[in-house]
Amino acid sequence: MSPAARIGMITPSSNTCLEPTTYRILGPRPEATVHFARVPVTRIAVDAGSDRQFASDAMVAAARQLADARVDVVVWNGTAGSWLGVDHDHRLTAEIAAATGVPATTSTLAMLAAFDAYGVRRLGLATPYTPDVNERIAAVYRSEGVDVVHDSALGISDNEAFARVPPSDVAAQLREVGAGVDGVAVLCTNVYGAALAEPLEAELGVPVFDSVAITLWHALRLADRPLPLSGYGTVLLNRRAS
Repeated sequence: MSPAARIGMITPSSNTCLEPTTYRILGPRPEATVHFARVPVTRIAVDAGSDRQFASDAMVAAARQLADARVDVVVWNGTAGSWLGVDHDHRLTAEIAAATGVPATTSTLAMLAAFDAYGVRRLGLATPYTPDVNERIAAVYRSEGVDVVHDSALGISDNEAFARVPPSDVAAQLREVGAGVDGVAVLCTNVYGAALAEPLEAELGVPVFDSVAITLWHALRLADRPLPLSGYGTVLLNRRAS
């Protein structure tokens, strides 16, 4: 048996969702293990103070620590590139790869890769963020060929509070934005949306793209372990919605 792929993930410090959710999705599969490092992130807003949380210095330092574990890929498991711009994440992954010698990706790049793989050009977007953050995200996605035709923003800026949003509220958001689109996305790695993918795909008839699940999907592909993982929607099964 080949050794398990090791995935290193850089996590926002106030995030309490992505680690347990990632472990639940991967389950007991022996083909891959996931390892985490944290960087300070506490608030999401459209201002310079929030933006400074996503400077590369802390990210690269965390990536170097993960590289000590000889991981096969490093992932920034955060969605900031969705409003800061895709170039931000491309620069970040280049710096991480140069510092560690291993490939790198981000949640934003993972989501865009999934949209491309599943032919998503019209998107319904659900976030816990404030409306101005959603407007920035829509502009970034538009520049990448994805039109946000419906969106829902809960108006929260405290990153820790995102994980306190009940899944029933997230499901209601997805239903609100799910008409006339190629897919719907839960955009935030601190929102419990992954377990909603399977039942809501059956209800809405389109793929559900949860940030935590899609980040793991992309990391596994980069680590050459494209595992079919059941219970979290068609993307993690590597098939299309029926």
